[in-house]
Amino acid sequence: MRSFIVPWPDPSLGRELGRPFRILAVSDDEDRALDQDVNRATIQPVDLVVGCGDLAPDYLAFVADALRSQVAYVRGNHDRGAAWLTGARKNLPPPIEPAGAGPDRTGGLWLVGFGWPGVERGDAQPNERSAWLQAIRAACGRAGRQRPLVVLSHVPPAGYGDMPGSNYHRGFRGYRWFLRRARPALWLHGHVHPAAADAAVVDADGTPVVNVTGATLLDLDPSATEVRPGSLASRSVTPPAARST
Repeated sequence: MRSFIVPWPDPSLGRELGRPFRILAVSDDEDRALDQDVNRATIQPVDLVVGCGDLAPDYLAFVADALRSQVAYVRGNHDRGAAWLTGARKNLPPPIEPAGAGPDRTGGLWLVGFGWPGVERGDAQPNERSAWLQAIRAACGRAGRQRPLVVLSHVPPAGYGDMPGSNYHRGFRGYRWFLRRARPALWLHGHVHPAAADAAVVDADGTPVVNVTGATLLDLDPSATEVRPGSLASRSVTPPAARST
């Protein structure tokens, strides 16, 4: 599990908590270390669980329930089928949309969500046009809102943590346009395996773009001046028990 301290522009966030607001972001690969009580206790308290796609709804619900946290998420390209037609509706709130969601659903943050374009229709291929429509809708939905923004997406913005030589794992240009227009305080994404990326965190003109594939702990700290390794770097997390085959 990776851990980062992230600068946050709003000093009121976490003021009542007496500490930085903490997000556990998960995507694509289930982190089996979270199955164990001792590991969950190590990362507590968690104020918001965030899902960036390609995880079973039961897993997302389990992580949020086990950490006694709210959950906010977007769907990935594999998030289709019966589990998302039945189980997700029973165990999870609706996914975050491009128009955004405010503090009543997100623990105090304003979130914008870019799920895999067309996942609701079962589309499996990347669709740049649909990604542009998401970005335009998000830009219109931001009118008049003066709140630091966190973007959740499955696919990263083009040129920021993506794989330009891969048709399937290349970022969307529409997302890059929205990033440059909205200047979010933080952008979280999955879809690209960390081993295939140059870095887990990419600076996009002041916006940290973070690949959260697996599990990533983020402390939003108004006193921080740069992204740096977080508190988990100095703690011990017990590896998951080996599974019998």
